[in-house]
Amino acid sequence: MRVGYVLKRYPRYSETFIVNEILAHESAGMEVEIFALRHPNDEHFQDSIARVRAPVSYLAAADLGVSRFWSELDRVSRVPGGAGFVGSARGERAQEVYQAMRLARAVAERGIDHLHAHFATSAAAVARLAAHLASVPYTFTTHAKDIFHESVDADDYRRKLEEAAGVVTVSDYNLRYLRERYGGAASHVKRVYNGMHLDRFSYTSPADRPRSIVAVGRLVEKKGFGDLITACKILLDRGCEFACRIVGGGELREALAAQVVDLGLTEQVVLTGSRPQDEVITLIRNAAVFAAPCVVGGDGNRDGLPTVLLEAMALGTPCVSTDVTGIPEVVRDGDTGLMIGQGDPASLAGALEGLLGGADARVRLAENARRLIEAEFDIHTNAARLRALFESVAEPALPRAAGASS
Repeated sequence: MRVGYVLKRYPRYSETFIVNEILAHESAGMEVEIFALRHPNDEHFQDSIARVRAPVSYLAAADLGVSRFWSELDRVSRVPGGAGFVGSARGERAQEVYQAMRLARAVAERGIDHLHAHFATSAAAVARLAAHLASVPYTFTTHAKDIFHESVDADDYRRKLEEAAGVVTVSDYNLRYLRERYGGAASHVKRVYNGMHLDRFSYTSPADRPRSIVAVGRLVEKKGFGDLITACKILLDRGCEFACRIVGGGELREALAAQVVDLGLTEQVVLTGSRPQDEVITLIRNAAVFAAPCVVGGDGNRDGLPTVLLEAMALGTPCVSTDVTGIPEVVRDGDTGLMIGQGDPASLAGALEGLLGGADARVRLAENARRLIEAEFDIHTNAARLRALFESVAEPALPRAAGASS
């Protein structure tokens, strides 16, 4: 089977789970091609990208003009399946329609059997249209922002669900939400956790770690880093000895840096910016505790199940996180980590202080967490489940009727 992965951008620093997935497919012998709608715009990338063998094609449409669009559409109208394409494309943006036409030609020319998109946004829109035109099935993985953000168009999302040959989501929480909101249109959605290359994230005991806190993620509202900085102020006022590193870049960097200065934390809290993955792994492996104080943003945006949280659990760094979406499925309070309510810096400070000073608790939580990660998040096992889905829909399927169950 030859599968085309359709992504909004590639590579992208925050999407290690996609790179992990592709590498696992390639190690199992599956042929993959990557189609990106846009070029990368990050400063750092995972070093694992260098191991990806799949060729990358960019379907960029920045220079799309009216004449080019209509020329491509005229060409498409003459091929089998072209007559119904215009109807299927109704309501989609011209840029995505154009990219889908280019992708469909690549599918036909390169003998691609299946299309899989990550996120139910522009990537899934392009994959849906290209699959329709090229007469191949398509599937997609839906994560978090593409499910919960206030901008999600329910009718458009339902159409993607109904026309997809299969849909994957990354947590049981997401699965319940989709079935409650979309009914029969979501009956064929399956939960497959994002996987990890566990040999790269070897466990080390946290018994003798320096009194350091690490947090990693984009500097955006849903990560809750403002609450972490406030919790650090509480720790400082209590006379607690610690250092905190917040790794990542994003739109809130200036606001968070100002908060650090205003609270007198410049000696305790450092915003490092984005760092290479190997450096991030080292920081996490040497920390006494990993903090993921996630919140639901004012726009509805929230984390699904942060990959870096799973990485910290694999590395043996005990985690403190919040009860957002799928996180309680892995951070089980008092067993595999510590769980607090979102937006509660005082409780966050208490949990962090307990782990900074409690080696026995750190070891117990870390050992349990590693066992859970080994059981549920091995990339080879979970990628095999995806390949089984691809193979099960290898023959083009009829679109689902609205509201019908599978």
